[in-house]
Amino acid sequence: MKLAASVLVAMLMLSGCQSAYYAAWEKVGVEKRDILVDRVENAKESQEDAQEQFSSALEAFSAAVAFDGGELEDVYQRLNGQYEDSVAAAEEVTGRIAKVESVAEALFDEWQEELDKYQSATLKRDSAAKLRETQRRYGSLMKAMRNAESKMSPVLSALQDNVLYLKHNLNASAIGALQGELSTIENDVAQLIRQMNSAIAESDAFIASMRN
Repeated sequence: MKLAASVLVAMLMLSGCQSAYYAAWEKVGVEKRDILVDRVENAKESQEDAQEQFSSALEAFSAAVAFDGGELEDVYQRLNGQYEDSVAAAEEVTGRIAKVESVAEALFDEWQEELDKYQSATLKRDSAAKLRETQRRYGSLMKAMRNAESKMSPVLSALQDNVLYLKHNLNASAIGALQGELSTIENDVAQLIRQMNSAIAESDAFIASMRN
């Protein structure tokens, strides 16, 4: 993408005018369809990053439970850092999904409106059928993404509770209390990763269909 076009797009983004933003991209040959594919790819990448981050947080929690000497303050700081990174990863996933929804809505609205411009009934029916199929695939994609997104909250809540508990109870008995939480967090992270994998697979399928 040319630098001038990138600068123009950045300025329009700051103005908050989505219609002008998409129009600017169209002037340089980038359609809403292309933007949607790019944003789905970005959302997929954020989910992959979140998988890694939540797995790292689980490892840190397991290490805290297995604490056997050393500074408990260091254990707390590591676990708190993993929690904060997990919050950031979750926020990134949510933000990327919202961007997918934004451009998808604009694309489908435009597609629906332009059906009335056809003179050929055959081409109109074909385009309408493709719109419905794209919307169906998109619906499956968003369901998978939202399901995965919803699985992050239980993990974050459990991590926050345990981080706060450890913060105010830096002693051996606190570690014992954390041990009872480990299996729950392990199960929640496992569910999260399964849902993320499903959403990633849906993303790949959607991207492939849009490029055919």
